Amino acid sequence: MEGEEKDFQEQPDCVAEMGEDAVTSVGASPLPPVMTEEERQELQEELAKVEDEIQTLSQVLAAKEKQLADIKRKLGITPLNELKQNITKTWQEVTTSTAYRRTSETLSQASLKATAAFSNMGSAISKKLEDVRNAPTFKSFEEKVETLKTKITPTGSTSAPSNQEDGVPETTDSLISQSEGPPTQDAPMQ
Repeated sequence: MEGEEKDFQEQPDCVAEMGEDAVTSVGASPLPPVMTEEERQELQEELAKVEDEIQTLSQVLAAKEKQLADIKRKLGITPLNELKQNITKTWQEVTTSTAYRRTSETLSQASLKATAAFSNMGSAISKKLEDVRNAPTFKSFEEKVETLKTKITPTGSTSAPSNQEDGVPETTDSLISQSEGPPTQDAPMQ
């Protein structure tokens, strides 16, 4: 039974390490395992090799990025062009998405309903105004306005309006003669 308990205890540790980052799992162990000097030397050498490989890969990556930039420059591809292409591609992906299509269909249906509602409201207002205009009160008011209009409008000629009262034309001469007298320079005007 001790062997089964030991296997059971080791299994959860393996499962825990599978989901964790290697650095985290190494840092999480409280005590480093006891190593011989020979094992330590081998790990130091392996560490140096891995660091060399990382540096080499970084240099290769930098060279490839430079090569990529040169090729793009020769083709005339600028960062702005790339950005435009990315935006266009993204917009196409958005417009072809199901959510966008559903939303646009819903909005178009809503706009059709709103247009129909405004049209119905406009025709209802027009009908109401026509009803008001056909009402006897409005017709009576309209007749009174027509009568008033004919009384105000002069019945003479249609030429330029003249300011006539009781058939006497008002001219500057008649205005002067109607006044008490011409104002003098000594008398203040009131």
